[in-house]
Amino acid sequence: MCAKKVVIGMSGGVDSSVAAWLLKQQGYEVIGLFMKNWEDDDDDEYCSTRQDWLDAASVADVIGVDIDAVNFASEYKDRVFAEFLREYQAGRTPNPDVLCNAEIKFKAFLDHAMTLGADLIATGHYARVRESSEAGRFELLKAVDASKDQSYFLHRLNQAQLATTLFPLGDMHKTEVRKIAAELNLPNAQKKDSTGICFIGERPFREFLNRYLSFQPGPMKTPEGQRMGEHVGLSFYTLGQRKGIGIGGTKSLTNSEGNHDAWYVARKDVASNTLYVVQGHDHPWLLSARLSADQASWVAGSPPPDGAFSAKTRYRQADMACVHQSLPDGGFALQFEQAQWAVTPGQSAVLYDGDICLGGGIIASASPAD
Repeated sequence: MCAKKVVIGMSGGVDSSVAAWLLKQQGYEVIGLFMKNWEDDDDDEYCSTRQDWLDAASVADVIGVDIDAVNFASEYKDRVFAEFLREYQAGRTPNPDVLCNAEIKFKAFLDHAMTLGADLIATGHYARVRESSEAGRFELLKAVDASKDQSYFLHRLNQAQLATTLFPLGDMHKTEVRKIAAELNLPNAQKKDSTGICFIGERPFREFLNRYLSFQPGPMKTPEGQRMGEHVGLSFYTLGQRKGIGIGGTKSLTNSEGNHDAWYVARKDVASNTLYVVQGHDHPWLLSARLSADQASWVAGSPPPDGAFSAKTRYRQADMACVHQSLPDGGFALQFEQAQWAVTPGQSAVLYDGDICLGGGIIASASPAD
């Protein structure tokens, strides 16, 4: 019987490199595929595409797998970047990594892999897939390494995608992955993990957005209506932001140490082009007990029953107890036991039942705690 063919996305990073090696050790016929998703400033100091390709090709040579490159820049611009800009222009804060996984890594990439004769695809994500007790159904699970779990970013994956996907690192800790890379003498064994938004990299974010968005300065006010200055454009701020607002403390509010409390972005009023700021981390305007979400996507293909679950409203956050309620428009609402801080429209609210990622949606609005 011929070995199953697996096409794995190799980014030039340590995770996908070790994942490719593991698959080969497990007896699969492994083909690496490097995805190029961004072209606008390929010669820019912040763009590492060429070096990433060299790293991926070098690793493939060391572990003995074939590798090819594919250009998804057009699909990325149409499906991910255009939506990214629309959301920012509307005053929301999108998460392009969620959309990139759904539209590129598990759609365009999956389709391309199948044309290469793949039986399965794989990535270096930290997550797990499990066939459920119901035959032919699949569940998306959190990774064993809770600190690296990426199920939040993968919550839009559907049954067809999960049925053909392998996550070789799901049962491993990052320290083990680094150790394997070092033992194999992989050329990228010491390479730092990539950070920042996938296509922006480490560049100054405001400078980048300036190239693509129209913006209009406007008033910066407190909830009481006191004008505190002028913002440079609503798109450049996110709820809960503390740095880069441009105002200092005042004598009107001090913390227990006698220092002036910091200012935070609390709301955006797109209609009046007003940015509202508050003083103090626990100001009521920064706390929400309930949210509503739209663009719902459920791993099982249908929403879970109304009732008690847990959820994340941002990636680096512990699961928080909540009550899920389906809404007539196809969206859902979450009511939290404890008020959540800086719940941000445009970000993803992702629902969990223990280790099982059920799916989620895009946060449309949030209600104050009281």
